[in-house]
Amino acid sequence: MLRNRLFALFGLLVIASMVLAACGPAAEAPVAEQPAAEQPAAEEPAAEEPAAEEPAAEEPAAPATTRQGGWFDQIVVIEEPSSEAAVTRLEAGEVDIYAFTVANADLLARVEASSDLSLQRSYGSYNELTYNPAGPEFEATGTLNPFAVPAIREATNWLIDRDYIAQEVTGGMAIPRFYAFGPTFAEAARYADTVAQWETYYAYDMEKARTVITAEMEALGATLVDGKWNYNGEPVVLVGLIRTEDERSQIGDYFATQLEEIGFTVDRQFKTSAEASPIWTGDPNAGLWHWYTGGWISTQVPRTEEDNFIDFYAPDGWPGNPLWDAYTNDPAFYEAGMKLYNREYSNLEERAALFEQLIPLSMKESQRVWTTNRASFTPYRSNISVVGDLAGAIAGSRMWPYTVRRIGEEGGVATIAMPSILTNPWNPLAGSNWIYDQALVRATTDWGSNPNPWTGVFMAQRVERAEVTVQEGLPVAKSQDWVSLDFAPEITVPEDAFIGWNAETQTFVTVGEANPDGLTALTKSVVYYPANLSDVTWHDGSPIDIADFLMVLISTFDRGTEGSAVYDPAGATALRTFLGTFRGFKIVSEEPFVFEYYSDAWQADAENIVTTLWPSYAYGPASWHSLAIGFLAEANNELAFSQAKSAELEVEWMSYVSGPSIEILKKYMDQAAAESYIPYAATLGQYVTADEAAARWSNYTEFNRRWGHFWLGTGPYFLQRAFPVEGQVVLRNYPEFVDLSDRWASFGEPPIPVVDVEGPAQVAGGADATFEVFITFNDQPYATADLTSVNFLVFNSAGELAFKGAAEAVEDGLYQIILPASETSNLTAGASKLTVVVVSALQSIPSFATVEFVASP
Repeated sequence: MLRNRLFALFGLLVIASMVLAACGPAAEAPVAEQPAAEQPAAEEPAAEEPAAEEPAAEEPAAPATTRQGGWFDQIVVIEEPSSEAAVTRLEAGEVDIYAFTVANADLLARVEASSDLSLQRSYGSYNELTYNPAGPEFEATGTLNPFAVPAIREATNWLIDRDYIAQEVTGGMAIPRFYAFGPTFAEAARYADTVAQWETYYAYDMEKARTVITAEMEALGATLVDGKWNYNGEPVVLVGLIRTEDERSQIGDYFATQLEEIGFTVDRQFKTSAEASPIWTGDPNAGLWHWYTGGWISTQVPRTEEDNFIDFYAPDGWPGNPLWDAYTNDPAFYEAGMKLYNREYSNLEERAALFEQLIPLSMKESQRVWTTNRASFTPYRSNISVVGDLAGAIAGSRMWPYTVRRIGEEGGVATIAMPSILTNPWNPLAGSNWIYDQALVRATTDWGSNPNPWTGVFMAQRVERAEVTVQEGLPVAKSQDWVSLDFAPEITVPEDAFIGWNAETQTFVTVGEANPDGLTALTKSVVYYPANLSDVTWHDGSPIDIADFLMVLISTFDRGTEGSAVYDPAGATALRTFLGTFRGFKIVSEEPFVFEYYSDAWQADAENIVTTLWPSYAYGPASWHSLAIGFLAEANNELAFSQAKSAELEVEWMSYVSGPSIEILKKYMDQAAAESYIPYAATLGQYVTADEAAARWSNYTEFNRRWGHFWLGTGPYFLQRAFPVEGQVVLRNYPEFVDLSDRWASFGEPPIPVVDVEGPAQVAGGADATFEVFITFNDQPYATADLTSVNFLVFNSAGELAFKGAAEAVEDGLYQIILPASETSNLTAGASKLTVVVVSALQSIPSFATVEFVASP
């Protein structure tokens, strides 16, 4: 008998990569470890499988407390670009948390050996090679850019050995990744057979890469001279921006060597995030770079990753970023990608067909080539307690600000280190998307609902409850009591619901005006906020109100509508995407605040369908009055929210926390305060009185006088001060935060299944073969009711998928797989593999296990 044990993906990534290698070399809205922003709640990923009840926490709740806001009085965030130095500082007690996902085997061993240190693991961090698609000649330099050619980008998939990167470069702390969706979450399990097919096709093959690239380079007019590519009599020099903070330094060096092997001259430019950011996010046609070692993180457990094809390969993925604006797509890819993005499918079969189409099409696009998913860990002092996310770790978790504390203590000061902070300007609409900045932004932010850090299913935060109605036939389920779920044959949008915007009159357009023949939607959410909503205050003391919520819609419409004083082409792209699914909004009640939201965007989890409209934007929180001063500055062409517009107008990229923007924003705050200014008065004036406006401006003025910046949130901490030159940010407890500090103190250990497989060492062709699958957690049988699926894949001696199926449940913790004689008779003689894929309803990381057997005639 053969026996194989795999502890999900915790700590045994070498085995995990072998497991997935059975499918060939193994395979985010997303934030960047590098960038990627979170989407509004309606756009958050959701699972296809009906979700189970949320897991109860294993650990006892923290002692009762009367404290509000964060557990610490103050959090000081400092820069520390070296992971090794950070661990040394943790050991010395200089730092409490190194809020960065580390994938270094030596450092892992060091942390595990220390009684003073603890760690959390996460699987949402991943690396890739970003290509500059401008050209084929750069406008600024006239030099050749081979990566303008899709076929050359595609061929680099054969040029890199992902297994080598995973095992040698990271010491086994990563697994190969091929696609826009990761190998450690649900999509890889759902489409394992398609994943296997294309990973085999795109496996490392240096000669195939050389052949394709040679043909394409010759078609561009380049010639190979003494083994080096030349163009117009000069060597073709490829500039690589190589990040220095982690294993991307070695990945970049490896890729440069591979490029040199096939005839390119490579200029290796090793840079920190702050040094590289203005280059790779700047004008691609400036010709300053050809490729960049990118890194990303999914900041929450992804219920699905269907948005990622558009997010990473199409201009819609990051409107206003010059690199994304330079992307052009095969129409077939874009059409299929937008269908997934907008959930334009009515059943799971149609969804699967889109994935089958997009996986190979995305490899041909290859605006970026994925290398590895990291088996990361975040180290911290053992006297610290904090809830991280299985995907986003501590830095990406929305839960960390609510839960971080020194065990058994209230108050005090914590020191958190990060590789970089204040990497890009902070503004709520189009500011910094770096994980280093967004982690701190989250400390200042609250939400209508929050994703469970184990499952990704949303939990109520500020919202009281919601009623969800879905068109009959859509596979939607619910698992939490704060949401009710109904189905209807048709959902009609009321005529008086808002669906559009008149930029000239600054008023909403109703459904009756825009769609006189009527309008239907796939989903309807009725969202109820509590009667004491006004107890929630902005960090300047101003109570939150309906105008703050309406500003979310107004800013989306106005920035994307030509004729608006703050029109931005990036906003137009975002608006076009938004209007693809938005079907209406209607206020039902002002006190308490209740509204209806209609959309064609649907998720398999009813909780994730709910759009709460909480005023936390893509890049941070904002009140109507804090956004107003930014709009005034942009309308007068003195600042711009987006990087692209700031470059176009040759003005400062707006920062609410530091730099030259502060004086400009102060000028407009003073002007607004003198007038008791109400932005978009034709609409917001119905909900804000002159006295209320005056009170807000008075609060904001005092806030700015005291703290020197304009960053307002409603979270458990507020921004006390940002010091870009010194590389330091100071966060301070907000004692007026409405929740007690221990509200989320009950999360325990995520119940990730441990999988054992036992079966025969030899399987005779034409005979049945039985394998047993043991599934446990903490050495106890895993309840069958808590498992979504237990499936298997069988690969023949050539590594090809021979057949697949579902295991049969015998009892809790035990499943049986019978390979039927009709299938074993078709196995070729030699070493074969059985891979088992276990999906739990209690957390969203699938567990894999594999066992080899010899197939005999």
